[in-house]
Amino acid sequence: MLSTLVLLFLTTLLAAASGPVDWPEIDFVRLHLGVNQMTQVTNAGDGSGRLFLVRQTGTIWIVQDGQVLAEPFLDIEDRVNCCGERGLLGMALAPDFAHNGRFYVYYSSLSAENVVERHFLSETDPNKADPDRSQRILATPDNVAAHNGGQLAFGPDGYMYIGIGEDGLGTNAQNPADLRGKLLRIQVEPVYPAIAPETLHRTFLPSVPQQSSAPFVYAIPPTNPFVQTGGYRPEIWALGLRNPWRFSFDSQTGDLYLGDVGDRTYEEVNYEPAGSPGGRNYGWPVMEGMHCHTNPSCNTDGMTLPVWEYMHTDGKCAIIGGVVYRGDEIPDLVGTYLYGDFCTGKVYGLRSSQDVWESAELYDADYGFSSFGYGEDRNVYMTEYASRQVRQLVPANR
Repeated sequence: MLSTLVLLFLTTLLAAASGPVDWPEIDFVRLHLGVNQMTQVTNAGDGSGRLFLVRQTGTIWIVQDGQVLAEPFLDIEDRVNCCGERGLLGMALAPDFAHNGRFYVYYSSLSAENVVERHFLSETDPNKADPDRSQRILATPDNVAAHNGGQLAFGPDGYMYIGIGEDGLGTNAQNPADLRGKLLRIQVEPVYPAIAPETLHRTFLPSVPQQSSAPFVYAIPPTNPFVQTGGYRPEIWALGLRNPWRFSFDSQTGDLYLGDVGDRTYEEVNYEPAGSPGGRNYGWPVMEGMHCHTNPSCNTDGMTLPVWEYMHTDGKCAIIGGVVYRGDEIPDLVGTYLYGDFCTGKVYGLRSSQDVWESAELYDADYGFSSFGYGEDRNVYMTEYASRQVRQLVPANR
């Protein structure tokens, strides 16, 4: 195992020392949308072309034809504990949202929990959630106002992946009986969506065992890595995470990229190729980035190093995990993973060639941003946290 770690470390060093790379020039144009404290931008995949803006205080807003609608799509401010690193942190719309109207949110609650909740589209207004229908899926303790994670995403396998921070206590990340500091994988929707419109809002009951009694909450995928391992929560897909702030799947390959916010020195990007059986341990708090965190002679057996790291130099402080570019307007950028740093506002590209990873600064936003996301048109957007603006990726000098 140690030889594998050394090889990965040397590979990364070679990538860093490989000299200038022919990276494309990019730019971002600002869309003045009037929503501040945004934590996510996403789309419904329903052909409407709408963008959904998640606001930390507890609302979700729709952008249609370039304008924010007058009323929020969802308002749960009365149950959200905001702000700092708490709040409404994530949203995922069901893969078959166009037919079943279901979506999911992740928020910090007033009862000191981080909650994943199922919501439903209004039966009378496609731009409104039903205010009277919601269902708690899962909750974890929120004892410290930091390291909450908050990402929800459906993988290419149809399962929901959930990134949860370690709640300010590093040992949680290595505790197999605790969901904190983990990437989870659960079933909340049909794995192969094929729901007719007339079944709108009906609860899907899968054939695999349920985790709680009816109505259906969630089920454990039978191929999760720890289903048969004593002492492990079966929801766990990966462990050893500090504060996973944004992960995403490459829409073409299914590869998983995950940005994990570091402690004092290093930020990291973790990578799982499509078809991975899961079960990886990304090292925290034993490791920070590719390095032993506090004990110089730490035991790294069974741990997986990130494919990239960067240090807290020149004002950098916290990674913003991003997306793989699969748009049409910048051909030389296709297949590149875009990520950024919250404090500096810089955007970076990361890509692999013959198992050698390369990264470079591509853009300086000169402003703190909180998240990357995709529109239905495959355009990439990023949310500025405090400026009430979203930026759209475009070719330079367009």
